[in-house]
Amino acid sequence: MPVFEYKGRTATGAAVQGQIKAKSKADLERFLRGNRILVTSVGKKPSELNIRIGNGIKKIHISRFTRQFATMIGAGLPMVQCLDILAEQMEAAELRKIVADVKESVQGGTTLSEALRKHKKVFDDLYVNMVEAGEVGGALDTILVRLANYREKADALTRKVKGAMVYPILVSIVAISATLGMLKWIVPTFAKMFHDLGAQLPGPTVAVLNISKFVNDYFVYMIAAIVVAIVAYKMIGRTPNGRLQIDKMKLRIPAIGTLIRKSSVARFSRTLGTLISSGVSILDALDTTARTAGNRVVHDAIKKASLSIAEGDTITGPLKESGVFPPMVIQMISVGEKTGGLDDMLNKIADFYDDEVDAAVAALTSMIEPVVIVVMGAVIGGILIAMYLPMFDIIGQIN
Repeated sequence: MPVFEYKGRTATGAAVQGQIKAKSKADLERFLRGNRILVTSVGKKPSELNIRIGNGIKKIHISRFTRQFATMIGAGLPMVQCLDILAEQMEAAELRKIVADVKESVQGGTTLSEALRKHKKVFDDLYVNMVEAGEVGGALDTILVRLANYREKADALTRKVKGAMVYPILVSIVAISATLGMLKWIVPTFAKMFHDLGAQLPGPTVAVLNISKFVNDYFVYMIAAIVVAIVAYKMIGRTPNGRLQIDKMKLRIPAIGTLIRKSSVARFSRTLGTLISSGVSILDALDTTARTAGNRVVHDAIKKASLSIAEGDTITGPLKESGVFPPMVIQMISVGEKTGGLDDMLNKIADFYDDEVDAAVAALTSMIEPVVIVVMGAVIGGILIAMYLPMFDIIGQIN
C-alpha cells in the first residue's frame, strides 16, 4: 500500500502530522476523522530512489567474523552472547543485520547451522555443512578454527590469482585506449595536413591513415560489437555446455592456463581436506567441493568422482581423466585413500600448491609485463613513425 503524509488538528486544536499506509486518500481521511483529527492537508509520500549494488559484504568480512567467532567460542563465551557482540562490531551494515538475525534464531531454539542456512548468499554450503558437522560432533570451536583457517587461505589464494591478472589487464586497456585515441583524433589531423600538401605518402603512412579512417567510420559499430561480444560471452557462460567450453579454453591459455590449473588443484584440495577432517561425509564433501570448484572442468571431474565412490570405486579415476590434476596429485590422493589419511594428504597437497601458485603468479607477472610494454611501445611508436615519415621526405625535398 502507498504511504500518505498528512497534517491536521485534534479536537483541542493541537497540530499533528505523520505518515500512514492506506489504500487511498479517501480511506486515510475517513480513518483520521474516526480518530477525531481534522485533516488540513494530505498527499502521497514521494517514492525514494534506493539503488544498491551488491550487499556490501566482502569475503574478508566473513573471514574476520569466523575468526572472531571461533576465538570467542574457544574462550567459553555463550553462543548468543558471541553473536550479540559480533552483531555490534561488524564493519558491513548488512552483515550486522544478518548476524543479529542469526542471534535471534539461535535464541529462539534454532541450531546455528539452520540459522546460517537462511542466509545462503552470505554463508555458502561449505560453511553451513562444516558448522553442522561441528554441532553434531560437539566440536564447534575446533570446526570454527578450521573454517577460519580455510577461509583465510582461500581468500589469500583468490587475491593472488586476481592480483596476477589485474596489472596486465589494466596495462592492456591503457594501451588499446591510447591506440584508439591516436587513430581517432591525432592521425586525422596529420591526414588533413598531408592532403593539403599533396605529398606522395610512403606505404606505412598510407596503412595507418586507412586504419584511422576505418576506426572513425565504424567507431560506433566497433563499440557496439564489443558490447554484443561481452553480452554473448555472459549468456554463453550461463549455460552448462557454454561454461564448460569457456573453462576448457581458459585452461589452454599459455601461462594463464597453468595458473588457473594450479589454483583449481589448491582450492579443491583445501576444500575437500577441510570438509573431511571436520567430519563431513565423503559424498557430501565432494558435492560441496564441486559447487565451489570455480571451474566447470574441475566441477565435472569431482561429480564423476562422487559417482565413482558411490559405486564402490576410488576417487582417483575421474580426477585423472579430467586432465587438470597432475600425476603427483593423483598418486598422493590414491595413497591417502589406501592409508585412511585422505584429509591429511589433501591438506599437504593444498599447502604445496599454494606455494606453486605463488611461483606461477611471480612468473606470469614477470613474463607479461615486458611483453605488454614491448607491444604497446611497438604499436604506438609505429604509428608515430608512420606519421613522421612524410615529414622527413618533405624536409629532404626542401633541402
